[in-house]
Order: sequence, then C-alpha cells, then structure tokens
Amino acid sequence: MRLLLLVAPTFILLTILTAATPIGAADEQPLEVVDSVDLDRYLGRWYEIASYPAWFQKNCTAVTADYSLRDDGNIEVINSCRKKTLDGKLKQSKGKAKVVDETTNAKLKVSFFGPFWGTYWIIDLDPEYQWAVVGGPSRKYLWVLSRTPQMDEKLLDEILSRLPAKGYDPERLNRTPQPENGED
Repeated sequence: MRLLLLVAPTFILLTILTAATPIGAADEQPLEVVDSVDLDRYLGRWYEIASYPAWFQKNCTAVTADYSLRDDGNIEVINSCRKKTLDGKLKQSKGKAKVVDETTNAKLKVSFFGPFWGTYWIIDLDPEYQWAVVGGPSRKYLWVLSRTPQMDEKLLDEILSRLPAKGYDPERLNRTPQPENGED
C-alpha cells in the first residue's frame, strides 16, 4: 500500500508533464547547418523576406542586414529597418559576429549588446548565395533572407516546405514588407 502511495503521485505528475510537453519537442532532432559557407560570398547586403516575430524587430519593415569583414577577422553587422512603414524612420543596430564552427563557417555568434551573444546558424543556403535561411538550435528565431528585396513565390514556397523537417513551423513566419527597388 505504501508503494502505491509513492508511485501514484509520481505517475500522475509524469502524465501531466508529458501532456504539457509541446508537440514534437521530445522528437526534435539537433538542428543541422549547411555543409560549408564561403564567408567572402556571404558578406554584403541581405534583405529579410520573412521572420519569426521578435521583440527587437517590432514594427520593422524594409529590414536589411549588411555584413562586412572587420580588421580583427570578425564580421561587422549593421541591421537596418524602417519603423512601421516603408518610408518610416530609419533604425539601425550595429554589432559583430564571429564564427564558432570553423569546419563549416555555418555557426556564428552575433552580439549587439556588449557581452551578450546570440546564435546565428545558416541552415539552408542557395549554392549561388542568392538566399539563405538562418536560425538557431532553440528554434526560437528564424529568418529567410535574399539578395533582392523580393523573392519569387515559388522559390519561397520551396524553402518553406523544407522548414518542418528542420523543426520549424512555417506558419509562424511573418512576411517582411520591402520596397520594390530595394532602396532605403
């Protein structure tokens, strides 16, 4: 009887915890990155086509990221957006990135706030470096980037169709308004 009194609450607690686990979380595989990134080809301007909602991008449109090589070998990052509308007030954040996996160059850390670093993993990449998908192992953030401000819908659908296999829900993505010509 004592054993039953000890086992029953544990069983009930485990049942509740299991039921509260997000669907698929127990089955989530480690996030894979692309095999190789040529950083020289990756540098330059990228336009955000879509992203998961993030507090630091609230009310942002015309989002771009500009990457350039720094003298210390790290990467300078300048993220820009227009507030609320395509001709809204320009907002910029300057930061730096460093490669943390030199085997692939696909895993980076990015910092905009002093000693705080976020993950930046390139999980899908066009062979011609015309588009990229960036996320992180927590799968909390996701960005679809392009070298042009507009992306062909068929191509975007192909990219999005691969996201569930990587543990991402494409339905969570918000499209990012961009100007037709890509000028800020």
